[in-house]
Amino acid sequence: MVFGKHINKYYLKYGIFLLIGIASLVAVDYLQLEIPKLYQMIVNGLNTGEVAIDGTVFAFDMEFLISRICFPMLFFVLMIMLGRFLWRIMFFGTGIRVESDLRNSMFDNVKNLSCEFFQKNKVGTLMSLFTNDLDTVQECFGWGIMMFFDALLLGIMAIVKMVRMDPTLTLLCMIPMAFLLASATIVGKYMMKKWDVRQQAFSKLSDFAQEKFSGLTVIKAFVKEAKELMSFKKINIENEEANVKHTQASVLMRLMVMLFVESVICVILGYGGYLVYQGKFNAGQLVEFIAYFTSVVWPIMAVSELIDMTSRGRASLKRISRLLEAKQDVTDREGAEEIKDVRGEIEFRDLTFSYPDEEYKALSGMTFRINAGENVGIVGRTGCGKTTVVDLLLRTYNVPDGTIFLDGHDVNSLTIHSVREACAYVPQDNFLFSDTIENNISFGVDEFGREDVVRYAKLADVHDNISGFAEGYDTILGERGVTVSGGQKQRISIARAMMRNAPILILDDSVSAVDTNTEKNILRSIEETRKGKTTILIAHRISTVEKMDKIIFIEDGTATAVGPHEELYATSANYRKMVDMQRLEEEGGAYNA
Repeated sequence: MVFGKHINKYYLKYGIFLLIGIASLVAVDYLQLEIPKLYQMIVNGLNTGEVAIDGTVFAFDMEFLISRICFPMLFFVLMIMLGRFLWRIMFFGTGIRVESDLRNSMFDNVKNLSCEFFQKNKVGTLMSLFTNDLDTVQECFGWGIMMFFDALLLGIMAIVKMVRMDPTLTLLCMIPMAFLLASATIVGKYMMKKWDVRQQAFSKLSDFAQEKFSGLTVIKAFVKEAKELMSFKKINIENEEANVKHTQASVLMRLMVMLFVESVICVILGYGGYLVYQGKFNAGQLVEFIAYFTSVVWPIMAVSELIDMTSRGRASLKRISRLLEAKQDVTDREGAEEIKDVRGEIEFRDLTFSYPDEEYKALSGMTFRINAGENVGIVGRTGCGKTTVVDLLLRTYNVPDGTIFLDGHDVNSLTIHSVREACAYVPQDNFLFSDTIENNISFGVDEFGREDVVRYAKLADVHDNISGFAEGYDTILGERGVTVSGGQKQRISIARAMMRNAPILILDDSVSAVDTNTEKNILRSIEETRKGKTTILIAHRISTVEKMDKIIFIEDGTATAVGPHEELYATSANYRKMVDMQRLEEEGGAYNA
């Protein structure tokens, strides 16, 4: 069993299933302890030819064997089988339900966490929580409850029967068991620490494997397979050592159980045999007592198993709890309102921003205005803060009050959902899901037809490429879209964003991997289909944005110039220098070609 803030509620939620399981467990344990009486009758009947039951002596013949032993034994076996099936369904089924509920809660919390959280926690570590740690908690909840109540009920009932037969022999049996319990508790604490180390080692291994699989193309390109293999072997050895140390502790626990149990068997045979010699026990009663003690062995072993299981469960639940309690940094403030009928007017007012845990100012005094329906380009050198502007508009991070406005409303006064609902976004890292091309393009809408998907694919100038695939729009893309080229990924992502038909379209360096003609086709499609709607295009090439209604030129986190291309070229020396440098590069490239 395992208890904690995030799991206690499930004991109440699924209480009816647990009660049915406990009831069936009680019935099974009671019937199991009726069987040793049958053993006694068989042994005594074989020795003396008769059996005494409640003061009445019966001849040990075929009729007695069938009616008093075989039929009851058959009934007990059938009822025990039925009871075990029932409590397995109740306990294990509940454990699976708890695992599913926890997984849903974890995913629900993770999807709302900020980018900062994912910068500090790798995917492999998170996946180990959703797999190994949840499996461990599920095992503790299902098996743990069963083992606890089975050990408690069966142990108490068996010990009561043993005491009734001979209190002294029972006490001699329980003394080694007490030492076993104390030793198991100490070893259990050690095992909990080793389990935590084991899980951390597994997370590290998972992180490494996930990252290297994602970057396998780069590894092959730089011929670093041997180097990465050696690195993997090192981490794998660390994982192996952590598992071995935990297994050593677990084996030590089981050896202790075997040692103490065998010592008690020696006590029973020695002192029990003496009682038979003295005439205080008969052979059948000694067999019955041994059967009762055998029933006690399981509860004692279950205690050691519970300590082992609980130590693992507590360590895993602790890791899961850290995820469930991870702070959602970017949330709606109380009283936030939904914004409807968005026009697409955007304003930044003297915004200064630093990323969490960093002193460097990504943006400083950022001020500009985008009117509703404008096509705006944002340009600047690498690292000047272009993407940060978009991240803050989409409320990826918290911003000071009174610094970003959407249609005249402070974005902090609006719900995050409604702000993002008003935007369609194509990020620099064009992420595609391992799904069909059709589902990737239609990801942002709920109702669509194949003709809609095809239309926007044509607008993004990717329809011909898709038609060339054997499965067309039903082609399943590889992980992160690895089966298509960089330019195709960008155009599929653009089609996905355009299909949203949102009031605000944001493209962050989204045509960098396509040729000039394709870029012109895409920009022409955007201009024709988004008249009256706001479009923001972040680019490195000035030629990409020079025909936009307005260009925002950013230097070191500040918008130093805002206006049409001709105006900026005439008034901003740095902008003019960037334009001239890019023209020289283009001319040089054309000359060399």
